[in-house]
This record gives sequence, C-alpha cells and structure tokens, in this order.
Amino acid sequence: MKKNRKRANGKTKSIIALTIVLALTIVIGVVGVTGVSMGAYRLKGWMPTTDAANWPAALGLGLDLRGGVYVEYSAAQPTDSEANFDTLMEGTISVIQHRLTDKGYAESTVQRLGSNGLRVEIPDVSDPSAVLELIGNPAKLEFKTPDGNVFMEGSMVETAGYYYDQGDHQVSFNLTSEGAKIFADVTAANIGNTLGIYLDGELLIDPVVESAITGGSGVINGMGSAERAQTIAAQIQSGALPLELTQQKVDTVSATLGNDALSTSVTAAIIGIALVMLLMIIRYRLNGVVASWALCIYIIVLFLLLAILPGIQLTLPGLAGIVLGIGMAVDANVIIFERFNEEVRNGRPLKAAVRAGFKNAMSAVLDANITTLIAAVVLLIYGTGSIQGFAKTLLLGVVVSMFTAIVVTRFLMRHIINLGAANEKLFTSGVKAVKEGQV
Repeated sequence: MKKNRKRANGKTKSIIALTIVLALTIVIGVVGVTGVSMGAYRLKGWMPTTDAANWPAALGLGLDLRGGVYVEYSAAQPTDSEANFDTLMEGTISVIQHRLTDKGYAESTVQRLGSNGLRVEIPDVSDPSAVLELIGNPAKLEFKTPDGNVFMEGSMVETAGYYYDQGDHQVSFNLTSEGAKIFADVTAANIGNTLGIYLDGELLIDPVVESAITGGSGVINGMGSAERAQTIAAQIQSGALPLELTQQKVDTVSATLGNDALSTSVTAAIIGIALVMLLMIIRYRLNGVVASWALCIYIIVLFLLLAILPGIQLTLPGLAGIVLGIGMAVDANVIIFERFNEEVRNGRPLKAAVRAGFKNAMSAVLDANITTLIAAVVLLIYGTGSIQGFAKTLLLGVVVSMFTAIVVTRFLMRHIINLGAANEKLFTSGVKAVKEGQV
C-alpha cells in the first residue's frame, strides 16, 4: 500500500513538473514570436519568423540582414615614436563610436580589422556621404569651468597618455605654451572644484583640481582601470581623430537583399529542424519526442540570450552558427539515447538505464562540445566582422546545447518514465527480458 501511494505521489509530481515545463515552453515561445503588451509597456519578442519585415525589434540584426552602409579604413602609423599605436587605435574607435551614437546611430559598430584597419557598419542608412562626413570631421574637445564656460579647446593639447603609478591608473597630458598659461590661471582659481572635459558636447571626465597646474603638464588620477585610462587619454588627444584614416572601401547593402536572405535562411532552418524532429521521433520513438521538446527549449533559450546579451547582432554567418549549434544539440541527444537504448536492450530497467545512459554518454558529449567551444573562442578572439558574428552564435549555441542535453533532456526523460511509461518498446526495439530485481 505504501509503495503504491509513493508511486502515485511520484506520478503526480511528474505530471505537475511536465505540465509546468510545457506551459512555460508554450508561453515563452509565443511571447518570443509575438511579444506581449502589459498596459503601456510593450515587451518585444525575440524569436524568428519567416516574415523578415516583422522580425522582432528586440533581436539586433547585422548589416547584411538589415541593410545600411559599411566603410573600411586603414590607419597610418603615428610619427611620434613614443606613441602607442594600439592605444591610439582604441581611442580612434571610441571617438568614431561616440560620434555615431551621438547622431542617433546607436546600433552602429566599429571594429578593428587586422593590425591597422577599421570597419564601420551603420545599419538603416542609405546615404554614405552623410556618414563619411560625420566620421571624418574633427572631434570637438572642450575644457569648461564649473559654471559651464569654455576656457580651452583640444587644439591646445599637445599629447596625452596613460601610465600606472603606485597602484593607480592615471592619464597625463601636456599643453601648448598658450594652453599652459590659461590652464594655470583657471586651475589656480578653482582649487577644490571640478573642471569638465567634453568631447563633442558630452562630458568625458570631470576631475577635481587639487592644486594649481602651472608647468603645462598635469595628471588625472583615479581612472579605475588601464582600459579606461587608455581610452580617456586617446580621447583627450582627439582634437582630430587620434590616427589619420585613409578610406579603403565603402559600400551600401540593400535592405531588400537582406530581407530576402533572411526569409530564405529562416525558412530553410525551419524545414531542417522539422525534418530533424521527425527523424528523431521515428528513430528514437518516445525519446525522439523528448529530444524535439528539448530542441524547442534550446531554440527559445538561445534566441532569448541573443536578444538580451549586449554586443550581439544576428548576421547570416550568425544564422549558420545557430544551425550548427542545433546540430550539436541533436548530436548530444543521439549519443545519450544510443547509450540509453544499449542499457535497455541489455535488460536494465528504464530508470537505471537513464542514469547509466547519461553517465556513459557524458565523456563523449563533453569532449565534442569542448573542442567546438575552443574553436569558437579562437574565432571570436582572432576573427573580425561576420566571423565574430558566427563565433558568438556558435559559442552561445554550444553552451545552451550542453545545458539542454545534460539538464533538460534528463529531466524530461526521468519524469516521463515516472508517469508510467514502463514499456521498453516505447523507447527502443530488441529488448531483453528484465530479470527480477535487476537494477
């Protein structure tokens, strides 16, 4: 009696658990495709549709899918032998990105291309000349007193650099003779106050004046990190761009071309996923249903991460990375199910077969995914542009596939078996008779 009651309680818990997971899968999937309105607040969806024009706005699309302008530049080596080229390059990237964001191109990207190249991508732009003028104009650097009056401009800054001293990341700068006199007078009159340094009208930094700076050079301390100090130093030296850029290539990508490519790719992916699910169900029966369910969860979680993680835009190579990640997820399930079937055919009870199957499959699953993760990380570090887009989606896809294979699939299999699916033929064929008491 107690054994029957315990079995009934376990069955009830499994029904509740599977119902909750199914409900969440459906609700989150629908929200991902269509979005949801909550009063005046609109939650944008993130899942793909075959109608490219109605792709959810929460999912950032790259230039090849959305259309726009991209420009490639080469940067000249600085004439100053003491200047750090990498620091100046980072400053140039920061200045260009700042200008584009300030003018409303918040989804533009500026990336380093090779050792001395830059690639600028601006979606939703049809006029390349306006963008090129925006990038090429000198940055406007201004120094302001606490009451907002400009007392010095960027042309009076000769050099600015980063250095590390006594545990503090600092920015040093040298001024022209005219700038040194002005700066000495203003700092002497504002000891204890802040002086604002503005780049293109936006506050860059507002250090506190600790003493009068009379020698034409000064130090700004408390930068917090080397990266921030290097960026600030390059921006202070950006009365013009820190590096001289030469335009190498400019091109416009049609939004219509991107929509067609997107629609075709999504349609192909949907057909491929449907065929994979069908084959999994035919080959692995009830486990195939579990794999298809886990695959739906995989897709939902993956696109959710693509929508909420910063710095990720979906490109055509990125779609290829997603499809490859789906293949990795299916491959992990295949390995697990084959190990499970072997245990069942050898007469092991279903619950024990689940435990043994996952245990025996883990080394193969982890080895396959870790090698792919290493390849994705290498591409992410050393790749540029669309290669990085592929690497990001592949990296996310592999991580999510490992989660769904190891956690979600096991959870679903265990609870489905608890429901009373004790017929081994629901999972595989050629089953041996189970010996009494075998575990």
